[in-house]
Amino acid sequence: MKPEELLNLIKTRRSVMPNQYSAEEIRSEELQMILESANWAPNHKRTEPWRFRVIEGEARQRFAQFMEKIYLEITAPEMQSDRKRQDIIDKCLKSDKIVLICMKKSDLLPEWEELAAISMAVQNMWLMCTSMKIGSYWSSPTAIKRMHEFTSMEENETCYGIFYMGKLAAELHESSRKPIDEKVVYLNQ
Repeated sequence: MKPEELLNLIKTRRSVMPNQYSAEEIRSEELQMILESANWAPNHKRTEPWRFRVIEGEARQRFAQFMEKIYLEITAPEMQSDRKRQDIIDKCLKSDKIVLICMKKSDLLPEWEELAAISMAVQNMWLMCTSMKIGSYWSSPTAIKRMHEFTSMEENETCYGIFYMGKLAAELHESSRKPIDEKVVYLNQ
């Protein structure tokens, strides 16, 4: 891969919401490649803190019910809306695969270093999804604090997000960034 191709892949990565996913299934080989890309993220002292739980098939319905239940429990009744509740359900059911992003803390490093490794693992997944025309995005709703109620967790393991994925239904919009020169200071003396 040429450097320009890699930069283009990075620049075309997007947060793609489930309403932009098609009904096409993510094949097991594709999912395995996405997860394998996460496994090669940099990590200090080789702690490899990332842990993933893949929710697929009928488990998505159970997850949708869990997320709806948490929403209703943590949201004051006067703040609840049918639209928001349905959005939570749809997000789960329109995604072909849902990955719980978890971290197993090693106690060898400060927590921020382990979280940085998790973030790099997710970035690798995101870039791999982009290369495969799979939409994805990382969400971290309040419900992640209660993921141990949905699935068992190992000792010292915590959920830090939900990675929704689905094949793209259409081309994505272009994005932009402010020039990098506005964000860099060169120190040369």
